[in-house]
Amino acid sequence: MMTKAEFPTTQALATPALGEPYLLTPGPLTTSKATKEAMLRDWGSWDVAFNQVTADVRQSLLSMAGVQDDSFACVPLQGSGSYSVEAALATAIPRDGKALVLMNGAYGQRATKTLEYLGRAFITLDKGDYLPPQPEEVDALLRDNPDVTNVFLVHCETSSGILNPLREIADVVKAHGKSLIIDAMSSFGAVPLTVNEIAFDVVVSSANKCIEGIPGFGFVIIRRSVLEAAKGRANSLSLDLYEQWVYMERTGQWRFTPPTHSVVAFHKALEQHNAEGGVHGRLARYTRNRDVLVAGMRELGFRTLLEDRWLSPIITTFFSPEHPNFEFKRFYDELKARQFIIYPGKLTVADSFRIGCIGQIDEYIVHQLLRAIADSLVAMNVDMQLPAG
Repeated sequence: MMTKAEFPTTQALATPALGEPYLLTPGPLTTSKATKEAMLRDWGSWDVAFNQVTADVRQSLLSMAGVQDDSFACVPLQGSGSYSVEAALATAIPRDGKALVLMNGAYGQRATKTLEYLGRAFITLDKGDYLPPQPEEVDALLRDNPDVTNVFLVHCETSSGILNPLREIADVVKAHGKSLIIDAMSSFGAVPLTVNEIAFDVVVSSANKCIEGIPGFGFVIIRRSVLEAAKGRANSLSLDLYEQWVYMERTGQWRFTPPTHSVVAFHKALEQHNAEGGVHGRLARYTRNRDVLVAGMRELGFRTLLEDRWLSPIITTFFSPEHPNFEFKRFYDELKARQFIIYPGKLTVADSFRIGCIGQIDEYIVHQLLRAIADSLVAMNVDMQLPAG
């Protein structure tokens, strides 16, 4: 087993406040000092200065998606990312439409639950915990179900950490003339996703993911023609994306009280995102984080759920050790005492846990994490054996 002395000790990207742990989760996540400091000022929700912040955020997100004309709109919406997914599904899928939901984890499953609440018809392709939907499977389902109007795909399914083959699936959906809805909650801002590369009608994401803001709102980048066709389609007053858009276009304001501090923090986070090199710069850092994490965990004796080709740069799932002394809650508490918070697993087939690679962390912080994991195993008296082969 690797000892803590074998991990480098280099100055980390950022040091959290005293007693504040690193959040190694897919959001909320560790934010920068500048992002935190942006929340020290109060803003009037109707004030012209705050309206300008909202306008800047909307335009920046459209630019990040490669939108260069008025064919798409960006509509921010109060609440968690799931609020925006629900609003997007209710907007993009006609009441007499039918969705194909591609599932390989909790968030595809949540989409089907949402569609049940909305009263929208759907069929599914359920790949279980760790296999990606394949383009040929999507092609066959669309060929056999010509009444499908929309296809829903989670780009990065954080239940397992898998990065699904979006481009190939998008090409199939386009060939069948269907509308693609992408849950890019945990990928947008760090994995390239632009209109000139991916044929989509809707992309949904959230403030507290790869752009490294704080929770408070999500956003929907949606084809304007789809939005315009959705008048009166929503099942909810608060989640009516069309009315939110119309009101913002007319007044520059949010329909209902906006999460002001979250919005200005996100605005500051966007500045830092751009300074890091945008999507490609962030992808490079997150990828280094993942590579160091996976290599170090394997040296400690842990196994990843996924093959290397499916590992996302967002979050990685590891199987829990088959050791009588290993218990996740104790492991979690040991790491928290060492200033790291990780995620429990969401698999149905095996005990596991997840470690995020996003937020204000870099490879040196990952090395610190690996030392903390090695120390925690010693404290738990868990003697890891290297995997065979």
